[in-house]
Amino acid sequence: MTKEAGKILVKGPKGELSFDLHRLIDVDIAEGEIHVRPLELKEGKKDAVSLDKQTKSLWGTAGAIIACMVKGVVSGYEKKLEMVGVGYRARVEGKDLILEVGFSHPVKMQIPEKISVSIEKSVISISGPGKQEVGEFSAKVRDVRKPEPYKGKGIKYSDEVIRRKAGKKAIATATK
Repeated sequence: MTKEAGKILVKGPKGELSFDLHRLIDVDIAEGEIHVRPLELKEGKKDAVSLDKQTKSLWGTAGAIIACMVKGVVSGYEKKLEMVGVGYRARVEGKDLILEVGFSHPVKMQIPEKISVSIEKSVISISGPGKQEVGEFSAKVRDVRKPEPYKGKGIKYSDEVIRRKAGKKAIATATK
C-alpha cells in the first residue's frame, strides 16, 4: 500500500486498486498499519467531537473504502446470480456475457476490466477485487430480467428470496 499526492494505491495478489482522498482526510501508513484521520485532528484539535458533520462522514467513508480495497486485493469479492426459467442460458464469449433470457434476441453485455465471469449450469459467478465494481456489474446483469413475483422467473441473487404472489385463479377460488 502506498500514498502519493492525495491518492492511495493498494496492490495484492488479486489486483490493484486506487482511491482519491478528500482534501480533509489524511492517511498514515506505518509498519503494516493504516491510520485514517481528519486533517483537523492532525493540525491541533484535540477530539473528534469538535469536528463538523461532513468531516466525520468523510473520515468514516474513507476508512471503510480503504478496508474494502485491502480485502478485495487480498481475497476478492464474488456475487452469484441464479437464472430461473425454462430455456434461460448464459455464456461468455471473449469479453462479452451473452444472456438468453426469453427475449427474441440474446442480450450482449461487455464485461468490465478487472472483473471475471464464470458460468456453471444456471449460476453466474461474478468476481473481482473491487467491491463496488462487482456489485454494479451484477446489478446490471440482474436488471436484464428481474425476477417476477408470479412464477419466479428471472435472474436473482443466490441469497435473494422472491416473495411469490397468488395468481388470478388462486384468488378467485379463495374468495368463494
